[in-house]
Amino acid sequence: MVAILCSYHLPITLISMSADLLELRSITKRFSGIVALQDVNLSLRSGEILALVGENGAGKSTLMKILSGVYQPDSGEILLDGEKVALRNPVDAQARGISIIYQEFSLVPSFSVVDNLFLGCERTNRFGISSAAEMRRESQDILKRLGATFSIDTPVELLSVAEQQFVEIAKALLRRSRVLIMDEPTATLTGQEVERLLAIVRELVQQGIAIIFISHHLNEVFEIADSIVCLRDGQRVGQLKPSDCSQHDLIRMMVGRDVSQTFPDRPASGTKPIVLNVRQLQRKPHLPATSFQLCAGEILGIAGLVGAGRTKMVRALIGADSAFRQELLLDGKCIRLRSPADARAMGIGLVPENRQQQGLVIDASVHDNVLLASLRRFCHPRWGWLQRSIAKNASREQLEKLDVKASSVHQPVRTFSGGNQQKIVLAKWLLVDCRILILDEPTRGIDVGAKGEIYRLIRQLADRGVAILLISSELAEVIGLSDRVMVMRAQKIEHVFHSNESVSEEAIMSFAAGGNRG
Repeated sequence: MVAILCSYHLPITLISMSADLLELRSITKRFSGIVALQDVNLSLRSGEILALVGENGAGKSTLMKILSGVYQPDSGEILLDGEKVALRNPVDAQARGISIIYQEFSLVPSFSVVDNLFLGCERTNRFGISSAAEMRRESQDILKRLGATFSIDTPVELLSVAEQQFVEIAKALLRRSRVLIMDEPTATLTGQEVERLLAIVRELVQQGIAIIFISHHLNEVFEIADSIVCLRDGQRVGQLKPSDCSQHDLIRMMVGRDVSQTFPDRPASGTKPIVLNVRQLQRKPHLPATSFQLCAGEILGIAGLVGAGRTKMVRALIGADSAFRQELLLDGKCIRLRSPADARAMGIGLVPENRQQQGLVIDASVHDNVLLASLRRFCHPRWGWLQRSIAKNASREQLEKLDVKASSVHQPVRTFSGGNQQKIVLAKWLLVDCRILILDEPTRGIDVGAKGEIYRLIRQLADRGVAILLISSELAEVIGLSDRVMVMRAQKIEHVFHSNESVSEEAIMSFAAGGNRG
């Protein structure tokens, strides 16, 4: 074990777990008069896994940005090895052994995997010359350890979101870290990949590295954490051990109320008109063609392992990516979608997997982002100017419906937590009169208290006749929401479970992994 971790340039000296390695005392932070954190205390020992939980906007990301040097606290102090430290910037934090894997990636899209891994920490030989061979060897070793199969020469912009997550994890492991913060590291990973990641986390703590693990997947929290700290509305409301509470207890502590985790009831099955007929959709000449039908008022779930082609298929469908062949019928009429604008004009919307790069204008206001896809709806019918008061009321209504907490509709999107940014993307499409809505990981980063509301919104849209394509890595979500489930493997449809068939996570995984060739 030690030999493996040494090859990643991780510290190998076991540190005493008796004293606190890190301590945060009375941390307070405000943004434009809004209190994000109020007198938050936290302590962490070497070799400990501390889970940090709370609803979207509870202050988790803000606290971790303070710890990683991105923000400075308005008051309070940070102690490392018992000594007060000032973390003035991320470089300062890294120099002190504090690394963070962000929920939203910090990669250079046009750079290769190996260049991203060693950006700012290049390996050199004894003459001070960059050693490309050493960096390539280390990159291949650590990606193999993580189970990643993509080439280290691939530009990261060509990788899927899950593959980019692997690059972020590998990048953090290649640096000498005493404290490693993992912000929703499993959000886009499948069950097998999650188990691989958690195994790596356990290896790290055996070497004395302290882990702060942020996750909305409470089953992971209970599986791996030594202790749990809960934040609510910027304040610490409790610290407990997993053995001393249940998931229900923790959820109630997070949201301050009882929360139902059930999925909305499905309507009785019946004949529905076909709204979209995908006869042939082929992204490249050598790849298999995809064919399926989508009915009005139906939720068609799409399941599959990372790399199965789910996201690439729907991006080619709406014209976001080029397609070699595209034979589509909308209400029985042939259409050609060359761009997302064409799809939008036909009443087809997409909530993308990568919200920051593809779903939001990150430096624009929340109001402008919510209106992006529906501006014409709020323009004067004769003169064409934007009716600002009507538009503002409409955007505010959608934000309230999704419980997005904002100081005003003019607050920049970049200041929101990842989960609230996801809600803003959803709000944008709720203002559009879509006939077909594609949801790619719609609850990624959404807290347990809000998921039920999102599920009900999805079902309400379907009940109004909207045809929905639902991609999710959470199989319980696919099964609980979908009328039919389509399983993809190796860029093609492996099996479709119809509404009258019994479907389970085991059955889906069997087809997704190619084990059921029946």
